[in-house]
Amino acid sequence: MNDKKQQRRYYKELRLGMSEQERKTADRLITGRLLESEAYKECDMLLCFVSIGIEVSTRDILKKGFEEKTVLCPRCVGSPKDGIMHFYRVRSFDELEESPMGIPEPSETLERISTFENALCILPGLAFDKEGFRLGFGGGYYDRFLAGFEGVKLGICYESCVCERLFHESYDIRSDMLITDKNTYRFTGGRTGSAFGAVKRKEENQ
Repeated sequence: MNDKKQQRRYYKELRLGMSEQERKTADRLITGRLLESEAYKECDMLLCFVSIGIEVSTRDILKKGFEEKTVLCPRCVGSPKDGIMHFYRVRSFDELEESPMGIPEPSETLERISTFENALCILPGLAFDKEGFRLGFGGGYYDRFLAGFEGVKLGICYESCVCERLFHESYDIRSDMLITDKNTYRFTGGRTGSAFGAVKRKEENQ
């Protein structure tokens, strides 16, 4: 697979082929590993998407974050071609509303935050590779946001959707970490072309 369209089709089909029980078990393991990570424990701000469909569930991550962190959730503005994300302070699921695309987003009446201090950003992705690059769902919102984000970037993904190398562009940015249901990966580097490699630390299932 040498382009993102082919890769998206493949990984979407792979996720759709997972049973409900497989996904619930994997979601629980990913959540547990993330909440026990130093990246989570040490952050003050938690930037986290609200999962839907075949995305790794973030519900329990957000639920815990509401108790312990300043939680910021994204609201997409504009079209996928050139749209951007704004982040709003969210204190409970009751402050979310459904977007025209069916995605739970914070209300515009909430406090919008544009300065991120000691922040951890949880990244969605259909797939990640072992260099830290992600395959998004095609909207481009995170690509544009991450270009100016200086906090810790942590992807969450099913281990079955991790590959050796994804097709990526010059503007793509590496994750700092990736947590799956089987492993925790740590990366060094930043944008495409970095000479840095990746480091993986295996952990026991929680």
